[in-house]
Amino acid sequence: MGFRSKRKREKVTYNYQCSLTGEEFVLTEKAANPKELLSVKAFYDMNPDLDDRPAIVKKKLGLPTTPEIKQ
Repeated sequence: MGFRSKRKREKVTYNYQCSLTGEEFVLTEKAANPKELLSVKAFYDMNPDLDDRPAIVKKKLGLPTTPEIKQ
């Protein structure tokens, strides 16, 4: 009776850094344009009108839950 060992497959990860905030994050796929990657925080800072996160998430992050009206 032979003993076969199965090799564990290693998961390849890629470390990137947000170009605006400097925040580091890990992806499991290689990015096509790593210099253009933004963190979620940086994206919503640049596009506050697209911020569709639920109020509970905004509350946890310490953000205002109602949109500010610009005059």
